[in-house]
Order: sequence, then structure tokens, then C-alpha cells
Amino acid sequence: MGKEGKGNFQLKTPKGTRDWSGTDVVLREQIFSTITSVFKRHGGVTIDTPVFELKETLTGKYGEDSKLIYDLADQGGEICSLRYDLTVPFARFCAQNAVQNIKRYHIAKVYRRDQPAMTKGRMREFYQCDFDIAGQFDPMLPDAEILRIVKEVFEELPEWKGKFIIKINHRKILDGIFQICGVPTEKIRTISSAVDKLDKSPWDEVRREMVEDKGLDPEVADKIWTYAQLKGGKDVVEKLQGMPEVVANESAKQGLESMALLCDYLEIFDVMPALSVDMSLARGLDYYTGVIYEVVTEGSAPPASAKDVAKKEKKQKKSADPDEDRSNDPTIGVGSVAAGGRYDELVGMFSGKPIPCVGISFGVDRIFSITKARLGTAQPIRPTEVDVFIMAFGGGKDFTGMLPERMAVAKQLWDAGIKAEYLWKTKPKLQNQFKAAENGKVPWAIILGEEELKAGKIKIKEMGLPEGHPEKDGVEVGKANLVDEIQSRLKGKASLPDRTTA
Repeated sequence: MGKEGKGNFQLKTPKGTRDWSGTDVVLREQIFSTITSVFKRHGGVTIDTPVFELKETLTGKYGEDSKLIYDLADQGGEICSLRYDLTVPFARFCAQNAVQNIKRYHIAKVYRRDQPAMTKGRMREFYQCDFDIAGQFDPMLPDAEILRIVKEVFEELPEWKGKFIIKINHRKILDGIFQICGVPTEKIRTISSAVDKLDKSPWDEVRREMVEDKGLDPEVADKIWTYAQLKGGKDVVEKLQGMPEVVANESAKQGLESMALLCDYLEIFDVMPALSVDMSLARGLDYYTGVIYEVVTEGSAPPASAKDVAKKEKKQKKSADPDEDRSNDPTIGVGSVAAGGRYDELVGMFSGKPIPCVGISFGVDRIFSITKARLGTAQPIRPTEVDVFIMAFGGGKDFTGMLPERMAVAKQLWDAGIKAEYLWKTKPKLQNQFKAAENGKVPWAIILGEEELKAGKIKIKEMGLPEGHPEKDGVEVGKANLVDEIQSRLKGKASLPDRTTA
């Protein structure tokens, strides 16, 4: 809820957006760091592009989703729109700079005027982390590496290993199947968008959209359903290759040959156990030309039953507020947490010289929502990266607070690259110092005592030790050896850099 400002103006963020602070930022940074480290491992170089593009750059690239683009007001200059994704700006960048080959990653915000569901990571302003490979290479090799990157990212994120599925299909297979079923050429893309809704809507509702809204022959729709139900591993590819009517279609035949080769490479990369070849995956964006994929997990699909979904969608068509937050709507799931595919013609739409491209986009805000829920309170997140809190022990009227001594120790630790803090009080109470360290979940405390300092000693205490532990009250070390003693203890706590306390 917002607050009332001057003149009864309500202070709040726009719908579909939020402020980020505290441990939420820490967890999101950890997600960024994990993804970036995988990108760099595979030779990625980063670029940056403007947050808005010329409207004509974005026009005609997103199919039915084009209505979600934020157009900026015409102020007498160029007509611009906020970027919808990072892929089209990347294609524009390649065309404009005559890039022939690049492994590029880009982490930045994008904007979509979608109906928000904030707690499920469905927002109007959100981060994407993209990795794309542009250039002419032997078939399916870049595609295989992209999917290996997907596997590495999700296996290295906290609480994700073994909890994700990479759904995959091929646009040429889809187009071939649509041709076999009798879909008119001019309707292939719009029918493809309808098929793509099968992960969140029942077949009856998708069929109704195809027939009633998009004018498809009912018999053609039913033929599509016989193929759209196929899902599994490499066996799905082999099954389709065994169907005479499928291999007789040149588009489907080429797509299946590419998919079979890709599966061979993915077996080498150990990606196949996480893969599902799914004929209902269509990806609604117009620019895909080859392999397409998306990553789903528990929570991606709506929790409501298929029947409930259909009823809800019909009701919403009459009364839904497009700005209403739908976090509590049981017909809304998180959706895919990453998606991408091959787009060989997008750069050529700008330059006239096609450059083959394939890539993946990770939806950080959706990944964040699920990761936070899975971590719960079992693995508390440290709000800062401070490793050492410097305290003064003592009390009474003669207690000086040892502020200069605490500041000198802080400087000594900072000079050594150790993250440290102390309380900004001249004469702090010991309980307040411990409370500040505990609130920050700081793992180590340095306790200064006047008598100990005179003897050249300092006490190091590991926070959170149970009663009865032999080092519960800390360990005295030589002041001259303080940096070495702290560094040796930090090395022994290798789990701390992820900023969880577990």
C-alpha cells in the first residue's frame, strides 16, 4: 500500500513494478552472480543497449504479443518504445555493427504491459539474463551448448537441482505438422500461438479458440491434437520419423533430422535427463525459425484444474481489469522461468544479410519468486556480506568505549580486504553490539578488552555457537596475528560467500 503525500498524492510504485531492498536484493544478486559465472565459463562477452528503441525496430517481431509493448509519447522527436525483450535489440546491434559472430550475454530490465501477478514473478518491469550465439557454425553445435548452459545454471542455483524440465520442440517440425493437418499457410503462426497455450489451458478451450476465434476447420484442429499430445525423450523424435506422412513433409523431415542430431549432442553433454521433447511447445514469438525451448518447474503451471481454468478465462473476458494484480488467481502460474530458441532471420530483417542466431533468456524475477519460496526460513540470507563485527567489552563510568582502538582494528581488516563493521557509538553497550551483529547475521566477532589489549591479545568469537561449546566465549589470539587468524577462519567457512547462513 502507498502513503499519502502532499496534496493527497498517493506514494506508490506503478502497477506491475516494485522496490527491491534487504535480503530480496541479496538473493537476486546471488542469482545474477550464478548465471553470470556460467555465461563467462562458456566464453560470453557482455554488451548493453538502450532501454528504449525506435518503435519501427520492435514492430512486427512479436506476433500477438506486440500489444504488450509500451509505446512512449510522441514529443516531437523520434517515435520510440520501451524494449520488450533483449533479443530484438541484440539483432539490431548485430546488424548495425556488422557483427559476424559473437557469444554475447546481456542482463537488463525489459518492459511488458502484461497483467501482473507480483508474488509469482509476473511483472511489467523485470530483469532478463540472455545468452546468445550469433554466427555461421556447423548444425546444432551452438544449440547444444545453449542447452548445456541452461542445465548448468539451474543445477547451480540454490534449491533447483533436479527440479526443472527443459521442454523442447522445433519450428520446422511444427510447421510441417500444421501443413500435414491442413492448416492454411496464412494461419500457421496464429494457430501456433493457440497451441502454445496448452500448458495453461485445456485442449477444449484451445480448440474453441482455434475454431471459433481463428476460423480453423474443426477436423484440422482435431488432427493437430493427435500430434500435440506427443511428449517424452528422443523416442518422440524416432516415433515421428517412423510416420510416413510426417517424413514425406520436407519441413518436418528437416526438423526431425536436426532434433535427432541435437539429442546426440545433448547425450554427450548429459542434458537429456532434464529434457522433454514436447510437441505442444510452440513459443508465440514470430522470429523463431528452428529449435525452441523453455524451462518449467513446479509452480510454472496454474494450480487450478483445467476445468477451472476454462471457466475463469471465459469470465475474465467479460469483466477482467487488465491492471488488477492476479497473484491470488489460481488460474495463473509462474509460467516458464527461461525460454529461447533459434532465430536465423531476425538480423537479416534489419540488414538484409541473415546471421544465424540461437539463444536463451532467463526470467530472473520468476526464478527469484520460486527460489525464495523454496529457501523459506531454513536457509536465512545474510543482509550484508560483513564477515567480522568489532566490539568493545566493558562498562561503568571508567569505560572509554575504545572507539580509536575499534577504528584502528577496522582499518587493519579493511586494508587486508576483510569485510568488517563496528557500532558508530562512542561508548556502546555490549548487548547492543551483539544485537547489531546478530541482526546482520555476521559470522565472527572481534572483542576488545582493555586488559587484553595491554597484553597484546584480542578475542575472536564465532557467533551462534551452542551453549557448552568450548569456544562459546571466544578464543584469544595475538593482536599482531589478527589478520592471519581471521583469514584462516574465513577460509574454513567456504559456504559463506553465497550469503546464506546455513
